[in-house]
Amino acid sequence: MAEVATREVYGRTLVELGRERPDLVVLDADLSPSTMTIYFAEAFPQRHFDCGIAEQNMVSIAAGLAASGKVVFASTFAVFAAPKAYDQMRIHLAQPGLNVKVVATHGGVTVGEDGFSHQAVEDLALATSLPGFTVIVPADGPETEQVVRAAARLPGPFYIRLGRPKTPVIHGEGYRFEVGRAEVLRKGGDVAIIACGVLVSQALAAAEALAREGVGCRVVNIATIKPLDEAAVEAAARETGAMVVCEEHLEQGALGSAVARALARRYPVPVEFVSIRDCYGTSGPGEALLERYGLTGPHIAQAALRAIGRKRA
Repeated sequence: MAEVATREVYGRTLVELGRERPDLVVLDADLSPSTMTIYFAEAFPQRHFDCGIAEQNMVSIAAGLAASGKVVFASTFAVFAAPKAYDQMRIHLAQPGLNVKVVATHGGVTVGEDGFSHQAVEDLALATSLPGFTVIVPADGPETEQVVRAAARLPGPFYIRLGRPKTPVIHGEGYRFEVGRAEVLRKGGDVAIIACGVLVSQALAAAEALAREGVGCRVVNIATIKPLDEAAVEAAARETGAMVVCEEHLEQGALGSAVARALARRYPVPVEFVSIRDCYGTSGPGEALLERYGLTGPHIAQAALRAIGRKRA
């Protein structure tokens, strides 16, 4: 299976958008070679602004540019975005509803050897708490391209979380992303596995393994955590009766919390959560850390069987 880093796709998509939209500007916080906004800086040096190691200032500058009519993409690592610039995102972006797209790369524990100081595991909880923000975690490169294009096209503040490593490409040329719309990647009637970001490919691997045991798993990619596609969540619950929610994030505050709220309101079923359990990460290769924190296909398969068991009980 082909692999590509979502941050790489982001950088190249910005260049394409820059050619199409003279009103688009890009900001970075001294990390453009890593966030890949360096491609835009090389192509459009007059429209790229390196704000230095000053994420709060970067968001404030982005707000000013957006208030002047620009479409603004502002990038840094996820651990430096929502955690460090939360107050600016709240006051300068969320409250006035300004047209700034915060694209945070290097999210989750798959940052790897940089260790827990650089592993953002609470950023999505912070971003989803901001009224008016659209929060998206693409599953692969093709989805990332469409997410970035959608963000440039649609008004208002966005928080888009991308990863560091290359990840499997799961979408073909016919895929069409829509903000706020879930995607059923695989049908099945025994349990629904809902995932976002790098765990979508892990969810597909779990479903494939369980299929060999006669277990039918529906796999749902929910890239848009906010606004959540509650109708898709309800349909999955009604048609399978059991659910697993998977994310590279703390258990509280992000996709799992949003899905649980939707189910509580609409159609409660047994739910298992594959996520990080109230702790920070450690240093190590990204794949090893996914295993350490129980975020791989086999762990998802085990959670699916637990959910099915609870349903039958």
